[in-house]
Amino acid sequence: MKHNFLIGDFCFSLEYPEEITPPPNLMKFKTEEGEPEYAYVIDLAEALPAAKGQLIAQRGDIEIYGHDGLESRYLGVKGRDEYYAYYEEVSDNQAQIILNRSGIQDLHIDPVFTSLLALERRLVLKDALILHCAYVEYQGKAILFSAPSETGKTTQANLWEKYRGSATINGDKALLQCIDGQWTAQGWPVCGTSEICNNKAVPIGAIVMLSQGKTNTVKQLGAFQAFPQLYSQITVNTWNRSFVEKNMDLIGQLTGEIPVYHLSCTISEQAVACLEQVLVEV
Repeated sequence: MKHNFLIGDFCFSLEYPEEITPPPNLMKFKTEEGEPEYAYVIDLAEALPAAKGQLIAQRGDIEIYGHDGLESRYLGVKGRDEYYAYYEEVSDNQAQIILNRSGIQDLHIDPVFTSLLALERRLVLKDALILHCAYVEYQGKAILFSAPSETGKTTQANLWEKYRGSATINGDKALLQCIDGQWTAQGWPVCGTSEICNNKAVPIGAIVMLSQGKTNTVKQLGAFQAFPQLYSQITVNTWNRSFVEKNMDLIGQLTGEIPVYHLSCTISEQAVACLEQVLVEV
């Protein structure tokens, strides 16, 4: 099987054996338009090959190797001893992915499959940021609720749906990219436990960093205050210095052009009204 996909303005082809079924959320980004600029080829094997290059980073579920400016990766699932896939960049525009036959049962899970594609490597080169957030559309603008997991991003998004009729585009992540001078939130093929994933682009109105509180208060953050909070919620390959610097530059640009707020909130309509009043005044 072979299909083309478009995420943001990154168009790529994906070729894979019939035994593999990409998750439905990824298939929402399938396209018949555009010319692929990158090619992924997936094959199955009884065992994973030896890694190419030198080990440059390692954590519980991934090993990264470098070779001639390219990367190779072993990919795993937390809590399991064996890696399920090997990713190798064979050129500047193609990657080969080998799947261990014994580990393909989890590929229906969004992050397990999308990890095969190392999309964050491709998209940072397209001047795009991947933000951990609940992405909602309200009156033609995107409001992005961002915070560490279990802080209440989905809860606040649901409150805006209930009390203000907004629409949640993605409950877990958004791709941020400056297009024709306008920062735009775009869909992403991973949506976490929210199960809300839509392929839609909306101009960004505001980014809201959340914390739980006993009362509802909101304040606009200066760039110096907003930067570390945003950086902590951006997908960054910390082992790649040039990519880290690129992400930092993009966050600096973003905070200079888009208002960032901190909302300490309860689970109530008052939390919605508190933020709405500030957004209306902007």
